[in-house]
Amino acid sequence: MTRILVTGASGCVGQYISHWLLQHSDAELLLWLRDPSKLTAVPADHPRVRLLVGDLRDTDRFVAELATVNRVIHTATAWGDPERAEQVNVVAVKRLLQLLNPLVVEQIIYFSTASILDRDLRPLPEAQAYGTEYIQTKARCLEQLEQHPLAAKIIAVFPTLVFGGRVDGTSPYPTSYLTEGLAEASRWLWLARWLRADASFHFIHAEDIARICGQFATRSHAPNREPGQGALRRVVMGQQSISVDDAVATLCRWRGVGRTPGIPLWAWLIETLIKILPIEVNAWDRFSIRQRHFIHDPVSAPERFGGESHAPTLETVLSDSGLPNRGSTRTQRKVSPTT
Repeated sequence: MTRILVTGASGCVGQYISHWLLQHSDAELLLWLRDPSKLTAVPADHPRVRLLVGDLRDTDRFVAELATVNRVIHTATAWGDPERAEQVNVVAVKRLLQLLNPLVVEQIIYFSTASILDRDLRPLPEAQAYGTEYIQTKARCLEQLEQHPLAAKIIAVFPTLVFGGRVDGTSPYPTSYLTEGLAEASRWLWLARWLRADASFHFIHAEDIARICGQFATRSHAPNREPGQGALRRVVMGQQSISVDDAVATLCRWRGVGRTPGIPLWAWLIETLIKILPIEVNAWDRFSIRQRHFIHDPVSAPERFGGESHAPTLETVLSDSGLPNRGSTRTQRKVSPTT
């Protein structure tokens, strides 16, 4: 029986992946997490599930288990505290790979972030120069993995903006930070509807991340055939890019907020808004404002690997999130013969 280790298994992405594997494979799942009570989408007592309870920094507690795994899906990460980010995102990853048996392990899916790559999926120098502790540690770890003896067995995946769970907390899956932010974003539509921004981005739903990783983990691992890359394969996970203006317009329609002709967000206007609004801006934020277009080519949805997307559009994301659709209510009121 194939044995798959999933780290960060109680997180949003970790639970979507673990649930997918439980439903679509016969693999034994070793789920590494810190708090079993947070595992809500996967039955802990399932005969093919075994919990490894502990911090990723205590890797040596599971030496015996790590030597037996065939596949690794490493979603665990840390941010906020620079020291902890370094220990979890760099040091623990290095130790984890050391404890794998190179004769047994077939594949390692390593989670990073698309923010550290440029348009052509090459490492972005500014990530280490201006990045937060999270961005910098992810960039350093990727740099080390490119030269690692197991590089040919590693698929580095780079999610773009991740949606998942529901805003009302009724999903069995944890709610991603981006989905949690939809309600807050809705409260700023009164201002956003007046503005226009020359910027674009990709997004992806955690269910689609699970489908991509599931396809990788249940198929024979093959050498990297992506052009312009080394032994380690880089895959940016996301749907086709969407402009910020289109995203705001979609959210306005969904929430029943009227869109205006709009004011371009010139550089001086951005600086003014930063000063008058309760916004904290660091060096990485300022770089992102200058960068504007965080897009990648190629960008990978499940269809690129023979699957089908769960949420291919922003409308399907909003529907899946449980954010109330007040736009349809307003439309019904306008056409109702009783009004």
